Amino acid sequence: VATHLAQPEGFVMLTAYLSITWMANMMPSSYYSFEGSIQWFELALCLVIQDGIQYTMHRLEHAVSPEFYKKSHKPHHRFTNPRVFDAFNGSIADTFFMILVPLFCTANIVRTCNVWTYMAFGSIYANWLTLIHSEYVLPWDKAFRKLGMGTPADHHVHHKFFKYNYGHLFMWFDMICGTHKCPDDVDQKYFNVEAWPVLHTPAR
Repeated sequence: VATHLAQPEGFVMLTAYLSITWMANMMPSSYYSFEGSIQWFELALCLVIQDGIQYTMHRLEHAVSPEFYKKSHKPHHRFTNPRVFDAFNGSIADTFFMILVPLFCTANIVRTCNVWTYMAFGSIYANWLTLIHSEYVLPWDKAFRKLGMGTPADHHVHHKFFKYNYGHLFMWFDMICGTHKCPDDVDQKYFNVEAWPVLHTPAR
């Protein structure tokens, strides 16, 4: 846990980003408002837009050039069967392009959130991103997969094959762009004997 929290490309960079953008008044003015409560429509919109931009950045990191991939995203892919604490373990470039850029873009696209919505979005996003790296089945996984929402099994497929399931929170962009691979369609032999039987829980 200490290693996970201390990674400079993980929570250190994320905390610095949140602190600097907030204290330097770089967020839209509504984000500083304590009026009202969580705005559920804006919250959902932030999650979808964040994942859409992150999907795009993720595919670009894989596709721009072998050298760029090597310096940015490849360090994260040393985990071919990731565990929950591997979520923010990668490289500084990876965190910048795939997490911080989408976060900043999302905030400037959905410019009507209040502080409660912003905090709810950040909490859900960070926890969801962590949980899809889990080595265990989660109670809601079957329901999530039926709805096209990201699960550990979906993300383990990406970490094993690299060319499928670039989405994190949702599989919708993979489904639209033809990069989705259902975990049910993957032979168990491609996964280690500990992780895959636990994660392989057919949605149907």
